[in-house]
Amino acid sequence: MGQGPPLNETAQSRPPAVAAPRGGHPHPTTKAARVVRVGNRIRPRAGHPRTGPHPQTHPHPRRHPLRLLLAALLTAAVVVPLAGAARPPIPAPPPPALPTLSSSTLHTVYAANRANATRAAHMAAAHAAPHRSAADRALAAPSRHLLAFDGRGAGRATEVLGDLAHAHHIAVLVPGSDTSLDTYARFHRTAASLYADLTHRAAPGTPFAVVAWLGYETPATVSTTVTTTTRADEAAPRLRAFVRHLRAAAPATAHVSLLCHSYGSVVCGRAAPGLAADDIALIGSPGSGADCAAALHTRARVWAARGSDDWVGHVPHVRTGLFGTTVGFGTDPVSAAFGARVFDAAGAGHSGYFTPGSASLANLARITLDEPSEVTRA
Repeated sequence: MGQGPPLNETAQSRPPAVAAPRGGHPHPTTKAARVVRVGNRIRPRAGHPRTGPHPQTHPHPRRHPLRLLLAALLTAAVVVPLAGAARPPIPAPPPPALPTLSSSTLHTVYAANRANATRAAHMAAAHAAPHRSAADRALAAPSRHLLAFDGRGAGRATEVLGDLAHAHHIAVLVPGSDTSLDTYARFHRTAASLYADLTHRAAPGTPFAVVAWLGYETPATVSTTVTTTTRADEAAPRLRAFVRHLRAAAPATAHVSLLCHSYGSVVCGRAAPGLAADDIALIGSPGSGADCAAALHTRARVWAARGSDDWVGHVPHVRTGLFGTTVGFGTDPVSAAFGARVFDAAGAGHSGYFTPGSASLANLARITLDEPSEVTRA
């Protein structure tokens, strides 16, 4: 949830265009003997039927719903960026130089990123961008643990909830479209909801951590970018590298689960080969970019879920060539043909998979805690 043949139906071959007299049909260029000119009009020659229907009765060609959707997205992709093009970018300092990530350097990394977020907040405030300034300032609070922060552009941030250095279980949340520093509070609430559920569900004394990974530029929901794997292909190597570094800072035996929402599931699908994860959960997924779970080429267990109120269920699970790239993400991850372990998400809507008390949140916590037998299946 991001060109090949044009959006309009392929034109039927036609004879060369000829100007039509007012009120009449174009003069045909073949079988001329069938019509004769009378003044400013043409009529069939005697013994020949009228050629072709009246101009007002030409049927409109049927258009594939996916092509209509893509046409709308293409229009939005042109209009929306142009509408925002006049806005100057919000200034921010470059990311700080950080030591190699390890359990011993975590506090140094956290402090450096908080200081950088503080500087970004001051620069945004001076630039008359109060909303961004507030978002940066919130991330700079002493209670926040940032593994990464970059306030430039749409912004990127990676935050840890819990004790990463001693965690036995780690959940990495990979967000979907329209996630940026300006909407980061929403993403943080998602991570905090999972962390709270784990606090009640984990065995006493079991350390765990939740990592909110906004490590890529997410596509806009209304754009053509969200219909292709382009952003996911750019993000995949970043995600693989991040998980490798994460394992260097956590215990060697830590169980790592990737919980991938919406377009984030496309990112996880593209990153899956070589990804050092134990579980990959695709939730509210438009597709992973693969035809089946086996095609992800991962040793991780692959899970999938979609709530009954999630509009993604109405997205066509197809792939087609368009303007030189592939549009769509293939097989539905919750279908039997895909072959994932499908778990219960009850009536979750597209933004409801981490709602406190929900079936989907409980199952995501069980996956995080490496309790596959406790996960309720759909």
